[in-house]
Amino acid sequence: MNLKKIDSVIFICTGNICRSPTAEAVFRHKANEAGLSLKVDSAGTIGSHAREKPDHRAQKVGIAQGYSFDKIKSRKVTVKNFEEFDLILAMDQQNINDLFKVAPLHLQNKIHLFLDFADNFAEQEVPDPYYGGAKGFQYVLDLIEDASDGLLKELVK
Repeated sequence: MNLKKIDSVIFICTGNICRSPTAEAVFRHKANEAGLSLKVDSAGTIGSHAREKPDHRAQKVGIAQGYSFDKIKSRKVTVKNFEEFDLILAMDQQNINDLFKVAPLHLQNKIHLFLDFADNFAEQEVPDPYYGGAKGFQYVLDLIEDASDGLLKELVK
């Protein structure tokens, strides 16, 4: 994967209220700290939470670490997103499968698992913390921070 020409990244999970908005908030913060000017967004493969703010539990652990969720609202991924974003990072394999169903064939090469960039965890997928407790949201944040650091390392090479 050639990351030299990446100017935009979108993070995808199922409902766009836990994992992908957390990834958007974390990665935007870390990219800004690194001095990178990137378009960063998030979306879900379903639209049942459209226009809702991120889950309060995701916000709580993220804000405690200094991340901002301002102006982040849930939305469903669109076909246009495959054209306007250079890198489409899914939280799990089911998200990838769902994205392949709607992505134009010639743009499917942009879709990858986000944790492919993690250095300190063996997991391949970011687990959905929605039906769990606070520890699940903290673990998701830890995974996302690690993968964000790994992605930034690749982008600044």
